[in-house]
Amino acid sequence: MPGRTNGVLIAQTPGTTMAYALNALSERAQMFVDPAVEVYEGMIIGMNSRKDDMTVNPCKNKKLTNVRASGTDDAVKLQAARTFTLEEALEFIDDDELVEITPDAIRLRKKYLNEHDRLRYNKSRQGK
Repeated sequence: MPGRTNGVLIAQTPGTTMAYALNALSERAQMFVDPAVEVYEGMIIGMNSRKDDMTVNPCKNKKLTNVRASGTDDAVKLQAARTFTLEEALEFIDDDELVEITPDAIRLRKKYLNEHDRLRYNKSRQGK
């Protein structure tokens, strides 16, 4: 069975997703989460347009300044987040990913939540 050709976006830190960060990420990825959603380290939040997985910070907020004319506050327009059924989630995941099922949501996550553990696992997998 052929695998997925695109990589995924992985949350770097736990927190609440911000529309500002998701807007910047959505230019190069399809998002699986909406703004104001709690995420944790290792959670898959989108599908990358490139082949490799990318660790990102979806909780970054816009820096506030005291200068009035520092920039315009444009309204952020995001595409609707892609939602998965259980079957779609099971088809989507790779060997190093898991599906997390709760009464409220179906989430995708990496098998190893910590980035250091994921890198160690990928190095050992390449050696085989």
